[in-house]
Amino acid sequence: MPPFEDVAQQHLRSLTDNPTAGFRDGQLEAINVIASDRGRALVVQRTGWGKSAVYFIATKMLREQGLGPTVIVSPLLVLMRNQLEMANRLGIRAETVNSTNREAWDEIFQRIGAGEIDLLLISPERLNNLQFRQDVMPQLLENVGLLVIDEVHCISDWGHDFRPDYRRLGQVVDALPLHVPVLGTTATANTRVIEDVRQQLGANLFVLRGPLERVSLSLHVINMPNKAERMAWLAEHVPQLPGAGIIYCLTIADAHRVADFLRSRGIDARPYTGPMDNEQRLDIERLLTDGDIKVVVATSALAMGYDNPKIEFVIHYQTPGSPVAYYQQVGRAGRAVAKSYGIAMSGHEDKDIQDWFINTAFPAEHLTTAALDALGHGPGMRLSDLEQVVNLRQSRLAGLLKVLEVEGAVYREGTQWFRSAGTWTYPTERLEAVNASRRAEQAAMAEYVETDQCLMQFLRQQLDDDDTDRCGRCANCTGETFDLEVDETLVEAALRSLRSETIDIAPRRRPPSGLKDQLNLKEHNITAGRALTRWGDPGLARQVELGKYKDGEFSDDLVEAMVKLVLDWAPNPPPEWVTSVPSHPRPGLVTGFAAKVADKLGLPHIAAVERMRESERQNAMENSYQEARNVIDAFEIPVLE
Repeated sequence: MPPFEDVAQQHLRSLTDNPTAGFRDGQLEAINVIASDRGRALVVQRTGWGKSAVYFIATKMLREQGLGPTVIVSPLLVLMRNQLEMANRLGIRAETVNSTNREAWDEIFQRIGAGEIDLLLISPERLNNLQFRQDVMPQLLENVGLLVIDEVHCISDWGHDFRPDYRRLGQVVDALPLHVPVLGTTATANTRVIEDVRQQLGANLFVLRGPLERVSLSLHVINMPNKAERMAWLAEHVPQLPGAGIIYCLTIADAHRVADFLRSRGIDARPYTGPMDNEQRLDIERLLTDGDIKVVVATSALAMGYDNPKIEFVIHYQTPGSPVAYYQQVGRAGRAVAKSYGIAMSGHEDKDIQDWFINTAFPAEHLTTAALDALGHGPGMRLSDLEQVVNLRQSRLAGLLKVLEVEGAVYREGTQWFRSAGTWTYPTERLEAVNASRRAEQAAMAEYVETDQCLMQFLRQQLDDDDTDRCGRCANCTGETFDLEVDETLVEAALRSLRSETIDIAPRRRPPSGLKDQLNLKEHNITAGRALTRWGDPGLARQVELGKYKDGEFSDDLVEAMVKLVLDWAPNPPPEWVTSVPSHPRPGLVTGFAAKVADKLGLPHIAAVERMRESERQNAMENSYQEARNVIDAFEIPVLE
């Protein structure tokens, strides 16, 4: 039998299609721990180091030894697609089970039972599916030859991208026979995350941790608070940057806005966000990989595992809330090019968005208690039932139930949720510690965009990298910076683009569940409306903020903008009068604004709406049921009675 190293070497050359390929430091050692010693290992290496080569080669060798298939838990579809392609190069028969191929599940499971599949990729969400856990997992665990947890930092509370579904993996690992090897891989784990992973994968964990230097990456920071100026800068400089790249935004709306504006300036830019159709995202990935588009404007949906070594620049339109998250995303650039750019733009809205992510990471104790109390009394409840007693929007409520289910506090049968018999205590101390950690990471990013230290050195220190010499390539090391001057005509164009966005207010066609008897919407002819701006945007939204909280009245510019919106919109039939909904804390603010708009439009202002009772702030209502309940009987329209 050929020596272990020779067999592994041959598999590496088949995987890379390179007859002279050799292992990087640590790769063969990790493969040996998995495929020979059948131990447990954690590989923390930068993107592009070759972590996937470790588990593909280990899979091939374990299968040649007659062991069962490898199960890889992978968090993103983009990661799955890339890995399936790589597995095929090595002759590994690989399949995936995810939300996009449900029709193929039965056939895949039959082939696993017949020994016809070498590797199965599943999403962590599958582990949270009761049917999958009951019908599929026992068979997989009985025959599995290797368990791989990709992006293993997601298993840790302290990781920048913790996912509740990953928490079940600790239970899966505990259920494995001791002779089954386990491998965790990530590019983004500091010492605290590594120790947390060690507790969940086992004390006898082999840890391979390499330096995080990116020798081709030149880092830069651009402090530019105004959104329109940043958009103008991108329109001017993206065409001058080499090759293709990615622009990251913190919000879905901004990803679409930036992409739309760049396209309006002749730049081939495409948005890429989580809610987009799977096939649409796949097409965009192909275009970017093939170099057929200049730039993709993406949220974090295009991050972990996207394998395109030819990306030459990564720009952040807003800064992420964590140096670890930033390192992971900027690491998309420079994998196989001599020089690449990582540019962090810092905007006025960054902190507010980061705060939102931190504050909404886990619901407050009183909301969690309300959900558990509701489930603890009487029969099971649907998600829509819980919305009536818990002031959380549906996505956050679903996330809360997922966490509580993983921790054994609740369980689900079909669409019904139930309270478990055991006790569960709100993890105040743990959540406070995690929140403090998030705030420290946020502060570190604020320091990053202001520091005169080597930027790569700063990031590596934040990831607890022991080898942190100055990189000699970033703006702070070389003194070479991008021009921050922006063309005023481009700024004006960006402002027009932001202001011209059509913000439709869709009418509700039916009342929220539970309020059908109190709200008969069919009796009224409700048509679509429009909004002037979004809270937090530059220009008009800033004027709204100043008028509401500082000046006590809305400016004439806002009046003119609202009049222009109505005239450009030209609703049919045209409005015959103007009214307003009175505000309790600022009774004259909205009424005065409406009167000015009416005057400019040449229409009468009629105070048709009267407040009949006090109510909570409507923007504090998180879901449609709470919003509707908050205003029922709060207002009357006497002129219609």
